[in-house]
Amino acid sequence: MRSSRHRAIIGFILSIALPFSAGCAVQNQSANVIEEPALRSISPFPIGSSIRYLPFQKDLRLQSLQKLHFSSYTAGSDMKMHQVMPMENSFDFSVVDSIVQHTEDYEQRLFGHNLIWHSSTPTWVKNKAKKNPEWLASFMREYIHEYVGRYRGKVHGWDVVNEGLKTAGSGYRTDSIWYETLGPQYIEMAFRYAHEADPDAVLFYNDFNLERDLDKFESMMSMVGDFQSREVPISGIGFQMHIRMDIPNSIIAETLKRAADTGLQIHLSEVDIIFNTHDDSRGGGIQRFDTLTPEMRVAQKKKYYDLVTIYRKVVPESQQYGITFWGFNDRDTWIRRFFDMQDWPTIYDDNLAPKPAFWGVVEALN
Repeated sequence: MRSSRHRAIIGFILSIALPFSAGCAVQNQSANVIEEPALRSISPFPIGSSIRYLPFQKDLRLQSLQKLHFSSYTAGSDMKMHQVMPMENSFDFSVVDSIVQHTEDYEQRLFGHNLIWHSSTPTWVKNKAKKNPEWLASFMREYIHEYVGRYRGKVHGWDVVNEGLKTAGSGYRTDSIWYETLGPQYIEMAFRYAHEADPDAVLFYNDFNLERDLDKFESMMSMVGDFQSREVPISGIGFQMHIRMDIPNSIIAETLKRAADTGLQIHLSEVDIIFNTHDDSRGGGIQRFDTLTPEMRVAQKKKYYDLVTIYRKVVPESQQYGITFWGFNDRDTWIRRFFDMQDWPTIYDDNLAPKPAFWGVVEALN
């Protein structure tokens, strides 16, 4: 028997579904024939998706969709520290070089995700920093100078620091080798080093739940305000925007507007929209829905429409760095792997066919 909370969630979804039709497309199921409109051709700002490069190279259908729809490319994990420097004194730029070539071939903007992130810091870096804390600051400078400098003029922008604030509530994330060793100033240091390496790159602070955790949002705004007052070279704020269907549009609009009031670039950097929920930890999925119903598909279409419309309305055009989907199909979504739950958070389904959510994005862009 369904709980009252479960019934309430279903009621919410049905209530927002009513004004919207599901939408449909003529879809040729042969391997590489795509008949839906290209998002990049109708979007007034860069439209992107994250891609895991090696699996991408083996899937012709995925390649066709990525080339058709997206004018911006974000690497899923290929550009993180544990991938480009798995061992001490040993950079591995082979995959990143291939990504650069791909984006140049297909006239896509390359966005660098990311430079400093607690979860992608290699074990060898953590171990060495614990033994020799003074080493970490010099390592950060050398790493960023070498990495960003190598791709100067090729990587348009970077998530310089990712998720430097607490998972929930106010304050910095303290369970990080960067914070433990260098204190909160490590974030400022990373921005200064990145700017030294490429003065023209657009430099972002990127985090999740900024659109709905108001304490966390205020911490981010205080940090950004401090940086701006002291001319720390921050150029943008990345809202990951991994959201649930029940996050109120009014809260999303308010936080985006206040962030835009800083004058910085605003990037919706990792967009997906889930029906179920989780506790923000690996394996922490809470399965409330086991099946994607037609009504849920229509409701998700409206939520995608609303999100894109809010972005266009409250963020000035000159500050619209773009919208990036964190993966764009349910088959490959990180949500299922990380949270160990079934969900359908993206604009394409498991068969790589456009969902109603895709058409919600199209309608909002048009």
